[in-house]
Amino acid sequence: MEVKSTTKFVRLSPKKARDVAREIQGLAVSSALDILTFTPKKAAQLIGKTLKTAIADAENNFSLDATTLVIKEAVIGAGPTLRRFKPRAKGSAGPILKRTSHISITLVGSAPEKKQKVVRKVAAKPAPKQIKDVPAEAAAPTES
Repeated sequence: MEVKSTTKFVRLSPKKARDVAREIQGLAVSSALDILTFTPKKAAQLIGKTLKTAIADAENNFSLDATTLVIKEAVIGAGPTLRRFKPRAKGSAGPILKRTSHISITLVGSAPEKKQKVVRKVAAKPAPKQIKDVPAEAAAPTES
C-alpha cells in the first residue's frame, strides 16, 4: 500500500530542498525523522512536517503500522517563481527570483495481514474405465 502526501507552494528553493530529500529516500520512517530532526536546514523542518502528515494518513486512513513504513520516494518539484526587481546602476533593474517548491513524499507499507485462501491444484481425475465388449449371454442376469 502506498501513501502519498504533498505540500505545495513552500517558499524555499527546490535546489536547497533536494539535498535534504535525497538523504531520507529509502529509509525507515523512524530513521528519517531522526535525521530530519537534527539537520540544521529550513528544508528539513518542512520535509519533516510533510513526512509526519504522510505517517498520520497511513495510520488513520489506511490502518498501516507506522513501524513498518518506508520512504519510497521524496520528490521536490519546482513551484511558481515570484519575480521581483531591484534597482541597479544607471536606471536599470536587476531581477530577483523568489522560488517556491512542491514537496511530495510517498510511503510504502504492508497492509494488515488477512487470511489468504490457499489455492490447491486439483489432480486430474482418471478417465472412467471403459467396459470391454462382453457377450450378451454373460452380461444378462441368469435366472435360477
